[in-house]
Amino acid sequence: MPANLTPDYMAADKKFKAATSPQDRLAALEAMLSAIPKHKGTEKMQADIKRRIAKLRSETQKRRGAARGKPFFQVDKEGAGQLVLVGAPNSGKSALLRALSNAEPEVADYPFTTRAPLPGMMTYENVQIQLVDLPPIDAELSEGWLYGLIRTADGVLLVVDLADDDVLAETDEVLRLLREAAIELRPTGDGAQQKRALIVAAKLDARGAGERLAILREFLGDRLSVLPLSAELGTGLDALREAGFRLLDVIRIYSKPPGRKADFTAPFILKRGATVLDAAEAVHKDFVAKLRYARLWNRAYQGQMVGRDHLLEDGDILEIHA
Repeated sequence: MPANLTPDYMAADKKFKAATSPQDRLAALEAMLSAIPKHKGTEKMQADIKRRIAKLRSETQKRRGAARGKPFFQVDKEGAGQLVLVGAPNSGKSALLRALSNAEPEVADYPFTTRAPLPGMMTYENVQIQLVDLPPIDAELSEGWLYGLIRTADGVLLVVDLADDDVLAETDEVLRLLREAAIELRPTGDGAQQKRALIVAAKLDARGAGERLAILREFLGDRLSVLPLSAELGTGLDALREAGFRLLDVIRIYSKPPGRKADFTAPFILKRGATVLDAAEAVHKDFVAKLRYARLWNRAYQGQMVGRDHLLEDGDILEIHA
């Protein structure tokens, strides 16, 4: 018997795929269960939704219980990945977070305004990226947990101040302190102690910023890429959104149910190097064992069959047959 799914159910399913928090996923699942037609053809789907609701409620309750004793500096990852904003005191990290996300950090002209990690979500096209504003890196006041957060992040945005005549010394000091904490910032982060990173040269609107930017680039050479911007004027923010996504080294895969159009609103996020089998598991764990074949759409493929070990690229459209 066909399922004959309603528009309300399809809308709830789309919200579930786009959800970035356990609370939003739970609400979407409950809406799906409420909207799904109740007949024999949907019994298995109803049972699967109920199972996922029960599991998510259990996980949410455990998370809430653990949160009572959770350290103040712990930040659970959300979205396509987590990027931490790192820098010397008063470098402009909080102003940048406010310009790029819905977060409301305290922004002031004195150092150490940020005392605890503050997360916010940055939108890039159809994905959400978590930004975390961290307390400044300082030889006297930085605690061990700060470096721990940097190690576990998916990437680092090192914010430097183009309004500061001492920008080279400040940048060199932050890099030195990170190295002493066994954290080496590199564009690709290929080593065991390396983190994927980008230099964000803030306050491009300041007097003399252009000259300091040129000196900074000469000082860094090819060690790290530099992206100049002004949070005040909005200059360079779109470039940073894209650069942040590239820094995560992830790809977006779009699912196309057989006989229907692809859903471009809620991509599945996978690490670069993922295969068709990885994508099948992301769509539904049962597909791993049941996968028969898949069809692929991109610049080179127009619906041709591909094997389970085929490497995927950002923007691929995949039709899975199980």
